[in-house]
This record gives sequence, structure tokens and C-alpha cells, in this order.
Amino acid sequence: MRIVFPGESTEYRAARDRLLEQEIELRRTMEAAATARRQLPPGGAVPDDYIFQGAGADGRPSDVRLSELFAPDRDSLAIYSFMFPRDPCDQSAGPPSGETSLLPLAEGPCPSCTALLDQLDGAADHASQHLNLAVVAKAPLPPILTFARERGWRRLRLLSSAANSYNRDYHAETAEGAQRPMLSVFHRDGQTIRHFWSSELLYAPTDPGEDPRHVGTLEPLWNLFDLTPEGRPSDWYEQFSY
Repeated sequence: MRIVFPGESTEYRAARDRLLEQEIELRRTMEAAATARRQLPPGGAVPDDYIFQGAGADGRPSDVRLSELFAPDRDSLAIYSFMFPRDPCDQSAGPPSGETSLLPLAEGPCPSCTALLDQLDGAADHASQHLNLAVVAKAPLPPILTFARERGWRRLRLLSSAANSYNRDYHAETAEGAQRPMLSVFHRDGQTIRHFWSSELLYAPTDPGEDPRHVGTLEPLWNLFDLTPEGRPSDWYEQFSY
């Protein structure tokens, strides 16, 4: 089916058709990458049944093991490592109000992670139909839950990894203790939980001026910018408020 929009020139249509071929090829490449990902051999067994802290039924902090994050009928678990505390080099403004705004800047949450979690909170109920989803942060649980309440998150499962080595083991923390926004997927194989995939593009070399885009296919915001003549703003990053 050939598409033509009102008022377009032949020059526009020719260029758009060439771009369409690129978009078709990109779709094929993405499908091929997804197929190759699904065909990865078994990853390493998780070395520890990490104990996180989450909100219990009464709202109080409660220990929860990694194995307990799997629902009986869902064998895949995606964990996003929320940079809370933020990167030590990030000097952008903190939250403008609320209890979280009282934290020292270096101990506060990352605005870019926050923007992604704003988006994932809306998708969490849909995602939970087929997989388990959790967000972990190195901060103690009370400030994490306080910030989630201030941000209006209602669907995300938020956990503290303050008392375990999960972040360090799965490259969501540098040797110096700086937090990194790693997304990892685990798979339950019988009684064994194995690492399946992580967003290693975060650490892969990039071309000049290129963002790592390690979770780029998950981010509606940045992909939306890609559809515009202006593209992704080169000197702008997400903030807590505008």
C-alpha cells in the first residue's frame, strides 16, 4: 500500500520512501536481535539468593529474597537498578519540594532514572501479565518509598539493596561505589535462577556524541524525540520539574 499525505511534494515522497526502507531494515534488525537474545545459552547461576528490603503487607520494611520476586507462573524477572543515590558527578537540581528535597544532593535520586521510572510505572501492570518487574536502589528503603509516594508511583515494586552485594555483582555499581542504571533479566530454570541478559551497552564504546542507549528501546520519551525534525536535544536531560 502506497501512502500519500495531503500537500506533500514528490521530493518529500521520494525521501520518505527511502527512509521507509531504512525503517523496515531497522525493524528486521531489531527482530533479529530479539531472536538472538532469546537464543542465548544459559547464563550463570545467581551466586546468592539476595535479600532485599521491600514494603511488607503492613507497610513496614520486610526482607524479601530474590527467589521470592518470582510469581509461581512467571519465570522471568527484570530488575532495573535505580541510581539512588545519584551519580556523584551529577550536579543538576534535586526535587524542588517534599521530604526528598531535604536530602543532600549527592544522596538524592537520579533525575534521568526518575523519568524512566515515571514511564515504567504506567507500564508495570501490563508487564506483570508476562514477567516479574522490580526496581532496586542502594538507598535505604524509607527514603525510596517516600520518594515514590512523592512522585506518585503506584505500580512499581521498589526494593532496597543497601544490605547486599547485588548492585556490585551485576555491574550496577562501580568499584568506587557509584551507582549505575543497569537493567538485568533473570530466568528461573526449575530450582535454579540464572542471569539471562543485562543492558551491557551501558559499558560499550560509543561513537562521538552518541548516547549509550542501553535501555533505549524502553524509553518512550527519547524515542518520541527521534520522530521530530529537531531530534533528541543534545544539551538537555530529564529533570524532576520544569
